[in-house]
Formats: sequence, C-alpha cells, structure tokens
Amino acid sequence: MNPGTSVEAFFALLKAGLWEKSVRLSPFEPIDFEAIFQLADDQSVVGLVAAGLEQVEDRKIVKAEALPFLKKVFSLEQRNEGMNEFIAGLVAKMHGAGIETLLVKGQGIAQCYARPKWRSAGDVDLFLYEENYEKAKAFLTPSATSVEVEGEYVKHLGMTLDSWSVELHGTLRCELSRRMDKVIDDVQNNTFEKRQVRIWQNGETEVLLPAVDNDVVFVFTHFLKHFYKGGLGLRQICDWCRLLWTYRESLDVELLERRLRKMGLLSEWKAFAAYVVEYLGMPPESMPLFSSAPSWIRKAGRIHRFILVVGNFGHNRQKGSNEKRSYLVRKAVSFGQRVGDSCRHALIFPLDSFRFLPNIVYYGMKSAVRGE
Repeated sequence: MNPGTSVEAFFALLKAGLWEKSVRLSPFEPIDFEAIFQLADDQSVVGLVAAGLEQVEDRKIVKAEALPFLKKVFSLEQRNEGMNEFIAGLVAKMHGAGIETLLVKGQGIAQCYARPKWRSAGDVDLFLYEENYEKAKAFLTPSATSVEVEGEYVKHLGMTLDSWSVELHGTLRCELSRRMDKVIDDVQNNTFEKRQVRIWQNGETEVLLPAVDNDVVFVFTHFLKHFYKGGLGLRQICDWCRLLWTYRESLDVELLERRLRKMGLLSEWKAFAAYVVEYLGMPPESMPLFSSAPSWIRKAGRIHRFILVVGNFGHNRQKGSNEKRSYLVRKAVSFGQRVGDSCRHALIFPLDSFRFLPNIVYYGMKSAVRGE
C-alpha cells in the first residue's frame, strides 16, 4: 500500500474525530489500519482517530480493524479517570494547606474536547505564583518518590507523586527569547493579580484554570517552544484548536494580536493558523487571524512535514538505541538535532529561527551541565 494513502486516511479520520463530523474512506482503499494506528500512536491522538472511526459513513469498520483502537481507548479512559481523581485530591489537599494553584495544559484543556476521556493524558501541570510555588515545593517534595533537578530561570520542578508525574511551574517561560518571556510573565501577572481564571468542576473539587485570553497565550507559546526544540506533535496542536473552538465567541482577538506583536510571534501564529485550517479541518471563521494567502499555506506545508517526521515530543527520534548511549552522547545528538531544526525552520521563519538559536544553545548547555 502507498504510505501516502495511509497518511491521508489518518488525517481524514483525525479531522472527523476532532470535529465530530462524518468522513468517507472510500478514496483511500485499500486501507492499512495498522499503519494508521501507528501514526496515531506516534502523534498521541489515538482517541481522536478512534472517534473518527465512529464517523465513517461509507463502509463498516470490522472488529479486527477497530480492536487496537478500542483497547487504547479503554486504557485512555481508565488513565483519565484515575488522573482526574488524583488531581481532585491533590488540589483539595493543597488548598487545605493554604496553597492556591492553577492547572495548566492537560486535563483542563481536555474539557474542551467532545470526549475528554479519549484525549491522551500526560503530566499534571500546576501553575503557582510567587510564594505559592515555594510553599508547594516544601509541601509536596517530602511525599514524592522522585524529584528532578529544578530549572531556576523557568522555576520548574518535576516530581512523581503516587505514580503520577507532577510538574510545578512558577513561570511558563519558554527560554526562546527575553522579549517573549517578558510578555508571558505579564500574562502570568494578569492571571494571578487580577484573578483571571475559569473553573473546571472536577467531581466535588473546583479546579482553577487560566482565563481563556491568557490560556491561549500559554498553550500557543508552549507548543511553539516544542516546535523550536524538536518535539512538536499533533496532540498539542489539537489542544490549541479545541481551546480556540470552545471559546471562539468570547476570545478577545485584539488583545491576542497585541500580545503576539509584542512577542514577535505573529508570523508563527499565522503559519500555524494556516496549518490547522489546511490540514486539521478547523473552520477558518473560527481561527483568529487566519489568512489564506499562498505564503502562509506554503509555510503550513513545511510545518506539516516536520510534524510527521518528529512525532509527539520527538517520539520518532527516540526510537532505537539512544537509551544505551552515554548522557553526554545523548546531549550531543540532541544539540545536533536542535541546530538542524533551526536550519530547517529558517525556511519557514527565517528571522526567528536564528533569533532563538543562541538561547536554545545557551539553555541547552546549561541544562546539560546541571544534569537535567
């Protein structure tokens, strides 16, 4: 079977699941469902593709074709239910100790999906302001079974609690440029000082999330960081789509554009906007600042090729024997990939690729020295 046909069928099913719309698979026959499952797994979107299978209108999906997806969906539902229960208990304990925290990314964004429990769950990301970040470290680390090296500039500390990976964020800085991080800090200050929040009712626990105008900035800059540092996948972009779609009527587009201009990221936004409209089927009228100009569509095509190569969080690059290599060799390989990515991205964003490269190298070397 032509591998290109598998990719086309995969994206047709992904769009159907992402937007809960009907899809026809006859143009892609014969269909290699094993290849589609592997693509979905590489990109951490098996749940969305499984939802797309339910929208097929021109053929019956037989048990053998659907079984791998059903098994994965069952596993996703169990993990999401367990994570939601863990988050409810953790947030309640922290509030009881006088520590206010927001949840970012992950399960908060999952609530924007038609089927929240079919989204691939990752870490529990807690966002804390000033003294609450220090309080959370003191409160949680004694109970952790493992604690990572703390990132000082970004104020980030990862740990394992009750088998769950928990990340404390004192900032959401991306280490790409000071200009970009300054605006992110301003948005953080707006979130906490003006209590710009929304609420996810998780069982009996109210979990605070950033207000949508601020969350859109956090989600976009986070996946852009992974794009420039070699690990962007479709799950992160689908999260962005669903957040924008869910709050399309209330988003302050003028505020968003001002912030993007201050960060120097308007080109990145427009290119990824073209990508989600062109390749993920997002309705163009619901995508802020979308332009159908040929230049943005060409950039979207380059983004598309990069995402298919690297997989979610660089999953495709991690396959093989990299684990057997020494720490320094792994870091050297990673450094080479970052430089290569910057050269590739220069074809899409020529100014920013080289503007960000010194910081990528600097913070990458600093991380290696600290053993992160």
